[in-house]
Amino acid sequence: MSKVKWNSLGLSLIVVVALIIWMVTGEVKVASTDKPAEPEAVEQELTRVEITTLNAQLYEPGLLLQGQLEPWSSVTVSARVAGTVETIAANLGDSVQADDVLLTLSEDGRRAGVQRWQARVKKLEGDLAAVRRLGSKNLASQSETLGVESDLAAARAELEGAQLAVAHLTPRAPFDGLINRKEVEAGSLVQVGSPLYELVRIDRLKANGQVPQQSVAQVAPGQKVRVRPLDGEALDGVVTFVASAANPETRSFAIEIAVENPDHKRIAGGSANFRVALEDVQATFISPAYLTLGDDGRPGVKYVDDQNRVVFRTVKLLSVSTDGAWVTGLPDATRLITRGAGFVNEGEQVEPVDASDERG
Repeated sequence: MSKVKWNSLGLSLIVVVALIIWMVTGEVKVASTDKPAEPEAVEQELTRVEITTLNAQLYEPGLLLQGQLEPWSSVTVSARVAGTVETIAANLGDSVQADDVLLTLSEDGRRAGVQRWQARVKKLEGDLAAVRRLGSKNLASQSETLGVESDLAAARAELEGAQLAVAHLTPRAPFDGLINRKEVEAGSLVQVGSPLYELVRIDRLKANGQVPQQSVAQVAPGQKVRVRPLDGEALDGVVTFVASAANPETRSFAIEIAVENPDHKRIAGGSANFRVALEDVQATFISPAYLTLGDDGRPGVKYVDDQNRVVFRTVKLLSVSTDGAWVTGLPDATRLITRGAGFVNEGEQVEPVDASDERG
């Protein structure tokens, strides 16, 4: 066998041996007609939120106002006649009853004037009777009768004036009250119109305030009011008057409230807060921290419905304080989201966890 022929045979043998070794030890890739397996669906985990169930309650909303307290009655008793103060019957701080004498002024001959006019009236009454008898016999003219009647009427008017002057010598209290100011002392000379006393009634007070035009439709006479003066102790009151026309400068309506003050607290003339009771409604009490603003800028809250989906509902604020807020517009039982509300969107299904269970 020639050398060339041997070389060809050896090369072929090496190739065959290498192919056998590759087939035994190498990776054999075979085309498959089977459909590739579908990738396993990855189950999406629901967002966990913490909830607290809040129940609606019967709530009495109120309209908050500010204003002034005044005595129920306040009057300055003035002199009706001139004279000198002879005696003082009431002093500062005294409690007086209606028709009590407050002081006595000098008589200055006024009682004598009454007696004089009484005599004059009596004489003219006799003259009138006589002239009428004569007139019935045609012995006196009609003009004479009219003249006597005129004189008698004038005398009676003078008598009445003299009697009033005597009555005014002892000014009296026009109503039950307290002496809040005294302007005279014994020996003081007073003229007609001179102030003598200021008398006030404070067992009942008058509260005055202003109702905004957007709220005046909610207020009417007869509504109960809680009045809280600056000393903090509340009093009971009732609306007695609501103006029919607004103040053209403030666009608000005047309101007047009768306030009972049985302990005679010295609060007349001071400021106070008023809470006018409105009609009872079903409302929910929540922390202001859970209130958020909707796209329209109105306040609302996020809660979870029966299908565990997030709901955003706008609410109406009835009152807000540091302790919480009373709102309407929510279901009677609201599963309020107390934690995680910022991470979920309206309509999203969530996994609610009760706050009490979570803390337990």
